[in-house]
Amino acid sequence: MEFLRDFGKTALIHQGNEISYAELLENIASFANLMDITPNERVGIVMENRPEWVYAFYGTWKKGGIVVPIDFMSTPQEIRYILEDAEPSIIFCSDETYPRVREASEDLKVEIVNVDNLVLPTPWEGIVRRDEDDVAVLPYTSGTTGNPKGVMLTFKNLMSNIRGVSEVGIAGKEDKTLAILPFHHMYPLMTTMLLPLYLGATVVFLDKLTPEDIIEKLQKYQITVLIGVPRLYQLFHRRIMEEINKNVLAKNLFKLMKKVKNQKIRKTVFKKVHDAFGGRIKYMVSGGAKLPLDIAQDLTTLGFTVIEGYGLTETSPIVSFNPPNRIKLGSVGVPIKGVEVMTTSEGEIIVRGDNVMKGYWKKPEETQKVIINGWFYTGDLGEIDEEGYIYITGRKKEIIVLGSGKNVFPEEIESKILAKAPYIKEVGVFEKDGKLLALIYPDFEKVKELGITNLEETIKWEVIDKVNRELPEWKRVVGFKIVKTELPKTRLGKLRRFLLPQIYEKAEEIKEEKTEDYSVFETEEGRIIKEFLEKISQKEVKPGDHLEIDLGLDSLAKVELLGFIETNFGVSLSEEELSKNLVVKDLIELVRSKKKSVDTKEVSWKDILTKAKPYELYHYPLIFELGRKLLKLYFKLYHRIDVRGLENLPKPPFIIAPNHQSYLDAFAIAAVLPKEIAHETYFLGDETYFRNPITSTFGKLAHVITVNVNKGLKESLQKTAYALMSGKVVVIFPEGARTRTEELMEFKKGVAILARELGVPIVPVAIEGAYEAWSVYDKFPKPKKIKIMFGKPVDPDEKSYEEITKELYEWIKSMLEFLKKES
Repeated sequence: MEFLRDFGKTALIHQGNEISYAELLENIASFANLMDITPNERVGIVMENRPEWVYAFYGTWKKGGIVVPIDFMSTPQEIRYILEDAEPSIIFCSDETYPRVREASEDLKVEIVNVDNLVLPTPWEGIVRRDEDDVAVLPYTSGTTGNPKGVMLTFKNLMSNIRGVSEVGIAGKEDKTLAILPFHHMYPLMTTMLLPLYLGATVVFLDKLTPEDIIEKLQKYQITVLIGVPRLYQLFHRRIMEEINKNVLAKNLFKLMKKVKNQKIRKTVFKKVHDAFGGRIKYMVSGGAKLPLDIAQDLTTLGFTVIEGYGLTETSPIVSFNPPNRIKLGSVGVPIKGVEVMTTSEGEIIVRGDNVMKGYWKKPEETQKVIINGWFYTGDLGEIDEEGYIYITGRKKEIIVLGSGKNVFPEEIESKILAKAPYIKEVGVFEKDGKLLALIYPDFEKVKELGITNLEETIKWEVIDKVNRELPEWKRVVGFKIVKTELPKTRLGKLRRFLLPQIYEKAEEIKEEKTEDYSVFETEEGRIIKEFLEKISQKEVKPGDHLEIDLGLDSLAKVELLGFIETNFGVSLSEEELSKNLVVKDLIELVRSKKKSVDTKEVSWKDILTKAKPYELYHYPLIFELGRKLLKLYFKLYHRIDVRGLENLPKPPFIIAPNHQSYLDAFAIAAVLPKEIAHETYFLGDETYFRNPITSTFGKLAHVITVNVNKGLKESLQKTAYALMSGKVVVIFPEGARTRTEELMEFKKGVAILARELGVPIVPVAIEGAYEAWSVYDKFPKPKKIKIMFGKPVDPDEKSYEEITKELYEWIKSMLEFLKKES
């Protein structure tokens, strides 16, 4: 590689030491003298970013060798695979990587050089001349779909990238960049090492790969070009926006700057933000994976110039990027000079130019599959607009083809899920047995901050269900699991989707790899709480277990837990307090800090329910009856309603438990009940629908008892219990939500708990036809016939909650089957 001739200028900065270009060349020559290799022999580099990485790289070129960069975080097995495939003569490593390299290279003929135990020889003055078609570097693909392949990149490939970018004038010798990303990958190797050193710029190394060290280096060395991946910018974005949203003035300024398109004004307004980054950032460059459009837009609003590019290891790696003076956010820019890009009839992006690799190492058949008539078939799907800007829409290999022949782009669904919930960090959608499933990794700090008690239910109904309603049936996610660890990705943030099915199967086994401190169980409170949790979860309890994710406690079990804590320790915790202490050890410490006494007692649902405080059960008979008459007329004329089994209704109090097909269900029941029972009947309804003055008033007139599964389930259950103890009838949908497929969903045991502990019967009710009349996916009701059947009461007797729930389910299921056969 040819350097600019300002030998006194600083080339590298590491741990406060500045290394000039003259020193850089001398050290390269010394490293070259360490290598006894012949032209085209391979030399492996397995170490963290540091000056020695650069010396080993260029030293290999000086001696005529081919560099094999290997991820310094690789396991011995991963290193071994590459060593056996590339067969390097020498491996450069560090103290950190030496043990793994030694294990990986056992029985292999390879020399290991640890740069931390190295005395440099005198510089080697010679140089082996190379042809532009010689292989210069042999990086291995990141392996998003299996074992990595060696990619043969020639000097011509690399120089086409360097010239294509440098001719745009995006950077020069006056610039400084930060080597955040590992050099083993072609994107950072090109953008934070090869290109800056070719231009005569300065490369700064991190001391630690932490956000704090990144910010410290940005400020101290006044970095001008920041090279990163979407995950880095997502981190910055989240921290910036959290601070802005705390301040009313800053929040309003941000809204205003969205309308002001002048970047100088934006930069001036948000000077403090820019100063936090050193105040000299010219460009924020993103690559390696797709940058979410909203993040690019927000960073632009803050006055930063965000440049997104596109490329692959096989294209050296750059194919395109946004020119600084004509950026189109959401696109990955236009092809660099000398590179042609087009799409096939299937929408696959194909590339031709001097940047396209020579081929895959030892894999001619694989090479022939992707390079056809000089065009490299990227496997990425996209579109090109009339100005030549490229938009990536997905990955061809990641398209899910369902049994129906329909194509699903998982990234489309993932982006919709992430947009719905700030408390979800990552999501991975995949197909299993013809169904779409998802793995979700939440932001647990955000969950705690928002006071979400029942995370699984919240994600199910507030996120997955809402996304599903926006999608056609064949694109809907039918199941998900929450995990405590990040989803598997390449070092640059691309999801390793092929691993998701097996993680899904083992999701309950995934634990954070950390040493547990069991001393918290040695306290009296810890022992008592641990025993109770093991009893209700039927699992071994560890201090670091999450009540919901690890122990599987649902909302009802959490209410039971709160009742237990109050009974045994005199501590009355709210569900909001519990939501901030969902890890076992945190809960124990909270109880210890608040306890008034310790008295081991059994806690019962009866105790919890009978502690219900008086609650005003609103009843306006004239208005209520007028509403019922209007409903009767509507259902008779529009839905030809057919009712049977009313003779099965006992004397109040009792619970009416229907299946839930539609928005119409509660109204239909209210309309068909005998007047004397209807006026004693109340309906459980989600509090979120009855918060404003208008809906709140309607709820009171319509006999609605509001419930909230996240911030007051205990109180909601007690309000329901109070109504039953007051001799009323309560309508409760045991599914907890409307069906999304017309099929019965799982029944919650809340109905069984109320019936058993208060000694009231349950009337099973089957509603058929309401799904077709007005499902969750319909905007308006259709004139479909609705049938309602009231079954014989289920007596709770001495049955368990599970037995009652199962009996209720079977009754409703059999009645639905009977009604369907009639149709």
